[in-house]
Formats: sequence, C-alpha cells, structure tokens
Amino acid sequence: MSSTTKGLEPAFQGSGQKPGTEIWRIENFLPVALPKSDYGRFYSGDSYIVLQTSPGRGGAYLYDIHFWLGKDTSQDEAGTAAIKTVELDAILGGHAVQHRELQGHESDKFLSYFKPCILPLEGGVASGFKKPEEEEFETRLYVCKGKRAVRLKQVPFSRSSLNHDDVFILDTQDKIFQFNGANSNIQERAKALEVIQFLKEKYHEGKCDVAIVDDGNLKAESDSGEFWVILGGFAPIGKRVPSEDDVIPERTTPKLYSIVGGQVNVVAGELSKSFLENKKCFLLDCGAEVFVWIGRLTKVEDRKAAIKSAEDYIASQNRPKSTYVARLIQGHETNVFKAKFDSWASSSAPSAPEEGRGKVAAFLKKQGVAVKGASKSAPVKSAPVNEVPPLLEGGGKTEVWHINGSAKNPVLEEDIGKFYSGDCYIVLYIYHNHHHDKREDYYLCYWIGKDSVEEDQKNAAQLIGTMSKSLKGRPVQGRIYQGKEPPQFISIFQHIVVLKGGISPGYKSYIAEKGLNDETYSVDCVALLQILGTAVHQNKIVQVDAVATSLNTNHCFILQSGSTMSVWKGSHSTVEQQQLAIKVANFLKHGADVKHAKEGTENSSFWSALGGRLSYNNEKVSLENSRDPHLFTFSVNEGKIEVQEVYNFSQDDLLTEDVMILDSHAEVFVWVGQHADSTEKQNSLQNGQKYIDMAVSLDELSPHVPLYKVTEGNEPCFFTTLFSWDPSKANTHGNSFQKKAMLLFGTSHVAEDKSNETNEGGQTQRASAMAALNSAFSSSSGTSHATEDKSKVTNGGGHTQRAAALAALNSAFSSSLGPKRGASLKPVLVSSGSQRAAAVAALSSVLSGEKKDSPPLSSFRSGRSTPTEPVFSEKSENLPEVEDSVGTSKVEETEVVQPAAESNEETEPKAEAEQDEDGTGSESESTFSYDQLKSKSDNPVTGIDFKRREAYLSDEEFQTIFGMSKEAFSKFPRWKQDILKKKHDLF
Repeated sequence: MSSTTKGLEPAFQGSGQKPGTEIWRIENFLPVALPKSDYGRFYSGDSYIVLQTSPGRGGAYLYDIHFWLGKDTSQDEAGTAAIKTVELDAILGGHAVQHRELQGHESDKFLSYFKPCILPLEGGVASGFKKPEEEEFETRLYVCKGKRAVRLKQVPFSRSSLNHDDVFILDTQDKIFQFNGANSNIQERAKALEVIQFLKEKYHEGKCDVAIVDDGNLKAESDSGEFWVILGGFAPIGKRVPSEDDVIPERTTPKLYSIVGGQVNVVAGELSKSFLENKKCFLLDCGAEVFVWIGRLTKVEDRKAAIKSAEDYIASQNRPKSTYVARLIQGHETNVFKAKFDSWASSSAPSAPEEGRGKVAAFLKKQGVAVKGASKSAPVKSAPVNEVPPLLEGGGKTEVWHINGSAKNPVLEEDIGKFYSGDCYIVLYIYHNHHHDKREDYYLCYWIGKDSVEEDQKNAAQLIGTMSKSLKGRPVQGRIYQGKEPPQFISIFQHIVVLKGGISPGYKSYIAEKGLNDETYSVDCVALLQILGTAVHQNKIVQVDAVATSLNTNHCFILQSGSTMSVWKGSHSTVEQQQLAIKVANFLKHGADVKHAKEGTENSSFWSALGGRLSYNNEKVSLENSRDPHLFTFSVNEGKIEVQEVYNFSQDDLLTEDVMILDSHAEVFVWVGQHADSTEKQNSLQNGQKYIDMAVSLDELSPHVPLYKVTEGNEPCFFTTLFSWDPSKANTHGNSFQKKAMLLFGTSHVAEDKSNETNEGGQTQRASAMAALNSAFSSSSGTSHATEDKSKVTNGGGHTQRAAALAALNSAFSSSLGPKRGASLKPVLVSSGSQRAAAVAALSSVLSGEKKDSPPLSSFRSGRSTPTEPVFSEKSENLPEVEDSVGTSKVEETEVVQPAAESNEETEPKAEAEQDEDGTGSESESTFSYDQLKSKSDNPVTGIDFKRREAYLSDEEFQTIFGMSKEAFSKFPRWKQDILKKKHDLF
C-alpha cells in the first residue's frame, strides 16, 4: 500500500486520546479493534497491535506501540502489523516508541499491561486457523516464570513436563493445583499464586478449590495424591530440558550501523551521539537488544523500510527469537537507549506533543500523506499547584544537631529552623503514626548546606547511620541538600530560614585557607531575606544578596540593616507572605521594631542599604512540572549500576527479598526488603547515589535530589502515596510466597521453607532425598514394566515399591517431628542389601536430624487452609515391622508392584544414591582437613555437599577454626552462619 496515494489507516482514527491500552488484531491484512473483554487473550495464529498511552511531563502523552506476533502467524500478517504500527505512530505525532513482541519472548513492559499475565491460546482468525469456539473445559498444564512480569506458557499435559526448577499450574475443572519445584524461585511461587487467583476468578467463577503441591514433600496428603493421580500416578520427575525459551542472548559491545536503501552498513569509529543524523535511520546492535533509531526528518517509507531492514539483519546474524527490537524517534529516546552511549549530553527539551503532531502532520502532508487522525489529545490533568502533598503527622518532637567535626551539638530550641549554608545538620522527628496503631515512628535526615565542607558532609552521614542502627533501622533515613528541601522536611518546622555563611570549625578553616570573606549572618549585619512560600509545606525563607536586583514584585522581603528590620511588600505579594515576614523578623531578632515598606514607597535609607536603586525582576518563578514515579530493580557490575524498570508497578512489586529504587523525580527512595541480601542492605544508599549519578545525565535528574532509605514495614506516607497502598499487605510476614499465600488464602499455617530463603535454587534435603530415591528406583524399574497399567500406581489398594519407600521415609520424619495424631506409620525398608535399602537408610539418617517446624503449606480450599494428616493407604499400619537404627537395619523382604514407567522420562543420576551407599556422603563417618574443604583449596575434596563444607570438619578442627563447637554454631541464624563461613573460606 502506498501511503502517498492513500490516507493512513481509518481504524486508528481517534486513538491515543486518553491514558490506557488499545488493541487491534490483524484480520484480512487490516487492523480491527479488539473488544475489551478479549484483552489479555492472544491467539498463536494471529498478529496484534497494542497501543499504550501514558501521562508524561507537563500534560503530554507518551506512547508505546507494540506489534505482537503469534508463533503460528503468517509472514504476511506479521509484515502488515509492522507496517501498520508505523502508520499509527504517524497519526500520534511520530514520536511513539515501537516494540516488536514475539510470543513467549514478550518484553516486561508489554506484559505489565496485562496483570497478572497474558493468556496464550492456540488458534487464530486470519491466519488460516478456524476461529476458536467455546468448548468444554480442557484440563491444562502451564509453566509459570517471572518474578514480576509473569510469562505463562502451556506445556504438554504430561508428568514428563514437570521438573525440579520451575513452578507449574495444573488447571482442572474443579481444582487448580500449584506444583512448586524443589529448586524453584520463591518469588516465582508467589507470582504463580496471583495467576491462580486470576484463573479462578476469570474461568471458574471464583468457586473452584486451590491446592499447593511441594516437590520433595514426602508426606502423603490428599491434595498431593490427587495431583499425581491426575497425571497418571507418582513417578520421579526429570531435570529441566533446556529449550529455546532458555536461550539468553549475550550482551556485546554496542555497534552502530546506518540504514541506507535497505542496506545495513557499519559506522566506523567509537560510538557517539554525533553520528545520529536527523535525515537518516540507524541500527544499534547490543547483542540481546537491537534498536532502530529514526531521524525526525526521515520519510515514512524510509521508516517502514528501516524496520524491515532490522528484521533481515537479525535473521542474517542467526539471533534467537528472544532478541528485543525497539524503534525510537529522534528526541524521544528511552533511557535504556541513551545508556548505551558513554556520553549523552542533554539537548533542548523535546517539543510539546501537540507541536510535534503539527510538525509531523505538516511534514507528512508534503509527502502526499493524508493524516486525518492527527487531532489534539485531551490534556493530562496535573495536580493543583496549591495542593498539599502527604506530610508527616503533626504534634511530634523535633530535635536538631549541628555538625561540629566528628561530633554533633544540639541546636537550642529557640534556634531550631535556622540553617547556615556553610554547615551540616542532623534532624530527627519523632511522631505517632496513626496508620501503624499509633506506634512511634522516626524521620531522620541530614541537611547539607551548599557551601559546607566535604568532611562535615561525611561526618553527618556516618552519624545518622549510627543513630539509625541504635533505633533498629526503623527510621526513614534521608539526605537533603540546600535548595531541594522536600515538603515533609519543611513541614516539621514552623518555618526554615537559610542564612549565609557558617559557624562550624570546618567551614571557618576552609574560608580562611581560601582567603574568602566571611559572609556569615549576624544580628547586626546588612542582610536581605526572601519569603519563598507560606503554606505549611513551603514555609521557607532564604538569605539572598543584599542588592536591589534580588527583589521581585511577586514576593515579600526582609531587609535587616544594623538594628533596623524592614518588611518590603512586592505589589503582587500576598497577605500570607507579609504576615510570615513579620514572624521571621521577630524570629531573627526577638522584639525588633519592624518597619513596613510597600513597593514604590521606599525611602532613601532603604535603597542606600541595598547599594542604590536598580531595576529588579517582575517574573514569577515557574514551578517544576510533576512527573510520574518510576520503580527499578538494579544490579551493580564492576562498580557501575544497571537498572531495569518495573513498568506499571504496584505495591505487589515490592518483593521482600529485594532492594529497589523508586524515583519520583522530586525524590529518590531506596526501598529495602526485610529478606534482602545483607550486602545489598548495607550498600543501599551508595547504590542509590549511583542511580542518581546515572539519572542526572540520562533523565535530567537534579544531582541534589533528596535521597531516602526506607525499610520494609516502616514506609512513610510520602512514600506510600506513590502506590495504591494496602496496609494489610505491609503487615504480613515471611518470604514473598508466604506473604502472598496469607493474603490470598487467609492462612495462618504457612511454614517457612528455610532451605529456600536465598531463593536462588539448590537442592533441599528433601530434594536430595528424592534424587536418591529416583536413582534407586530407576536402577530396578527396568523396561519390563513400561507398559504396565497406570492404575496400579493410584491409591486404589496395595503398596507399590514407591509407597513402601515413602512410608519408610515418613517414619523417619515422624521420629524427629514428634508423635502424629491417628495411626502410627511403621518404617519399612525394601530388598535387603540393595541400593534402595542403602539409600533409604542413609536418607533416614539425614532426615532424623531435622527439627520440627510449623505445618507445611499444603492445602488451600476455597480461600482457607486445611492441614491434612499423612496417610498412604488404609493398609499402611499392616506393613511389616522393622527394627531400625541409623545406618544398620534388619530388613524384611516385601513383595512390591513396580509402577509404570514412561519411556521418554529422564531420571536423576545415580551419583547421590551411590555416594550414600559407600558412606562418603555421611558427615558422621567422613571428615576432611580444613585445607581440603576450603573454597580455594589446592587439593579440594570431591563428593560432598559444598553448601555444608563446615560439616565435614572434625570436632577438634571445627573448634579451632570457628572458636566454638558445632552445636553452638548450629544455633546461629543462617545469615550469621554464612558470614562466619565466608570469613573462613568455607562458603
């Protein structure tokens, strides 16, 4: 279709007029608006265009256009979606960011529009598939990945689809099961619960039951048994088989290419912004990401061709499908793109969106393109200028200290609110928080004068760190620069007065060394002070140069000349300013006789004090436009911070295992989760500063923006107002999964899985036990039973070999977890002297040392938890009785029925079971020297659990290395054990 002879697509007319999501599906090579009821459902045989409209700066709208390509869509439809995306951008003014989304590899930003997830469906409309009709409910098995942006993928309904590393959702007509792989991520488990709740409400009318099945949980429970029956019976599950979805493209040094006539040519030289010409298109290849940059004066046809060239380039490089592709217009580059350049000097601000629309429309008209839909969008409503932001609750106690070298001196009560620009101060506000059951909360910050010395600034930071620790880390900890005082800081004072000079020894030494004049304010000097605001959160008065040019007709000023105090009232000043000026004059010089001078009635002595009459400013000071906040996760590599935005964020994205950054542009918060890594907690403020340094160049952030550290559970109102905050979510305890379970199901029986606290995988004791059993069963199952009727592994009577083994292990659990209610289960071991017997004996030894924890999260029915007792079968108490002691057993031979084995199922290796059989895996029998067990040993030992190196030390050497016994060490919490292990190179 030639855009020079035909108008742009009518289906897009009127789009982008208000914030939100709009979706079109390609049908017969034309975009057709999708009903909102179908949003979030994407068919694999189709292509879609998704427009996201968001509020921007100063009433502007920001646009992101995504074209989503199903895995079975045709090339023609995919091409149509890409071309129509360019036309939609033209209608919106030509500055939208365009993204290519491939099914199964969607960007986090795209997925954020559809909480908690998109639902991928088979079939399609315009790609040769028949339109899916409503059918009877189909049982489906999904794998659920992602800590925040969830990727839900349907996998074959088979036991062989399961693995130990992922979280799965089994959706049946009457019940939804969540299967947690033993090594799965805690945060992915929590997100899977959100998906289950979504499926329950949307497709089950909120009435189906929900159950949690834990991989490696050796207790027999009704939900677990029901889960395995649906999948054809219990059997060992295999390792995760890597697939195309697991391919992560490598990040490479960015290379810039020009796109001319559909050809991609490398640009020689170091990567520089100066290469980007406004009449050309360029491709920036970053390996995992490919950006197409469009000069603002390029033709529409060239823009379309640039996208096609990028697709061809990726294919020629044999890049995986997951390669991210985005198209950016000049002047509207994202921070992710800017960060690829060593230097991205901020140029003049981009033109307003309406101006941009007009320019693009005029430019396209010259090319013969009819832009019928380039109508004005509705302006974004901004908050009223005089609206009071959330402030700390009044009536609290304010304490202020002045930094004096390495010490802090209390400021006298009558001087609280007075700050010198050459000094630093610590401010503590203690108040009763009515949102936290009227508990005592703390706002602790240090204020940095613009002329203060670096030593005083460092001392102030160290001192409030010490103060925060003494208050158990509960205070909101902040750093505030002069001139950037936030509303909540100003509001805890009646008013703040910022004066010139300083009284600290550090400042005095600095000006003496530099030979500078000491301009420190005194009660008998000539000084001019400006009233900047009169509201409770704006009561700020600043000393300015005592010259006539400092005056402004829109403000009030205080002129101090010797013993005389005069209030100068600008002709456009308010009564509130004048009243505040009188109060401040008395604050500075108690009992002073205040004179009044209206603009235009000044006497000669007034002008004489200012050095003579001169013209002054009559313009109002423009306020900075408010901007939407942005939430980021981050990592630090080689000292450089790398951030990843959490799009369309909510309170649920504050995961207790993370440290996160929230940037409102007016303030930057570092939020620290209770279960975050100790090193990240310790470095949180330093990493916050690294983020500020980066955002100064990329996002025009002020280098003096207030920086706060906020700990989970102690969030202040000026932080929570940036979310739709639910206090009940903030009051839950435990890791991410436990928090979510308690919120969704109202359970009080969530037991903490301590082996997964790090949520980075690694086999638990139970997972290791299962691996050993897998090995034992695999060696004996053989192929003769491959075709056996699967009904024999269901709970329809009779113990299989696995049931017997599980019963034995349950007995091992029971012996250490205390007596159970109901019938006791007696230990049974199978095949004397065999690998199975050795495996179970060794496992019993491991498991017998476990302590009793609270009941496991095992069952949630209709919104509440119902703990169940372990029952293997009605005949379990009739199993042969065995005398058993750890490591040696009298074993009775028991005839068992081998379960069916799936021919294509991958089993766990035998190494662990064999290791236990010969005794090398038992810490009670095998010890090694400290030199062999060290992480950096020259003669390392093999065949041990490297996560528990210290367990293989002899008692004597353990005492020598750690200075304590193994028993004393075991009583420490895990984090403290890890610190000690790291100290001695045993981590």
